[in-house]
Amino acid sequence: MSIELSTRYLGLSLKTPLVASASPVTGDLEALARLSEAGIGAVVLPSLFEEQIEHDELQLARLRDYGAEGFAEAPGGYFPELDDYNVGPDAYLRNLERAVQALSIPVIASLNGTSAGGWVKYATSMQQAGAAAIELNVYHVATDPDADAAAVEHRYLELVRAVRSEVTVPLAVKIHPYFSSLPNMAKRLAQAGAEGLVLFNRFMQPDIDLANLRVAPHVELSTSVELRLPLRWIAILKGRVDVSFAATTGVHDAADVLKLLLAGADVTMMASALLKRGVEHPRAVLAELTSWMELNEYASVEELKGSLSQINAPNPEQFERSQYMRALVTYASPRLG
Repeated sequence: MSIELSTRYLGLSLKTPLVASASPVTGDLEALARLSEAGIGAVVLPSLFEEQIEHDELQLARLRDYGAEGFAEAPGGYFPELDDYNVGPDAYLRNLERAVQALSIPVIASLNGTSAGGWVKYATSMQQAGAAAIELNVYHVATDPDADAAAVEHRYLELVRAVRSEVTVPLAVKIHPYFSSLPNMAKRLAQAGAEGLVLFNRFMQPDIDLANLRVAPHVELSTSVELRLPLRWIAILKGRVDVSFAATTGVHDAADVLKLLLAGADVTMMASALLKRGVEHPRAVLAELTSWMELNEYASVEELKGSLSQINAPNPEQFERSQYMRALVTYASPRLG
C-alpha cells in the first residue's frame, strides 16, 4: 500500500506534515539541510525580534547624530564602516536568503513582537528575501490591570492587520491559549488577514535565584503531556474557522503527530524534540507514522486529517462537557492506607 504523506499548509504543498519550528536548530544552515533530508516538510527560522530591530535603528540614529556639530572634514570621518555594527535585521535577511537558496522545502520567516510599529515593514524585506510565508509570533503578557480583554485583543488584531498590509505571502499567527473566547478570537484573526494559526505560544516561566535574590530566566523543553492543549483546541476549531492549523508544543513522536492530525492539524511542529534527539529524529517519526497508517488502512495524511475533530459532533459544547465529566467520574483514585 502506497502512503501519501503530503499535506497543505497556508496554501503551500509540503512533502510531510512535520515542520521544524523556530529554535536554535533552524538557525543553522547545515542543520536545515539535514532536516530536509530527514523528511521535514518546512522550516520556520528563528524569530527576528521587534526589540532587535528598534535597537539597531536607535544605534544607527546615534551614529548619524554623533559629531553633527563638529568639524566637517575630520580625518577618516565620524562613521565606522557599516559592516562593523550591522548585525541585526540585515544579517537575518542574509541567512533567510541563504536558506531559501539551499533548500527545496518552504522556508518560513518569523517576526516576534507586541506592537504595530514601523518594524513590521521588515515583513516586506522577508518576502523579498524569498520567504514562502511569514509566522507572526505575538509574545505579549498582559500585566496592566487597567487594560481590559478588548484592549488586549485589539492589540493582536491591529498587529496582524499591519503585517498583512505589508506582504502578499501567506501569514500565520502564533498565539497563546488564554483568550476569554478563543474561537471568537481565532475567527477575528482570520478576518484580520491570518491564513493560519499556530497553537500555541509557550510562555517562558521565570524562576527566582535564591542565592543572588534575582529573577532568573528559565527554559524548560516541552514533553508530550503538553500536547493535550493544542489537541483540544484544534479539534474544537477545525472546520469552524477557515484557516490552516499548525500544532506546536509537545510534538515528540509519531503518536503525537497522529493524534494532532486526527484532531484536524494540517502540520505538526517540532522544536524541543529536535533539540533533545537531533536533526535525524524526523526520519524515525515518519517511518513509524507510515507504518501506523498502513496498519490502519489510511492511504494519505489528507484522509487522516480531522477525522476525530468536533465538527462531527452536533453540540460541541455539550460534547466537551461530557468528556470533562467522564474523565472525573471514571478516574480511579489511588488506594488509601
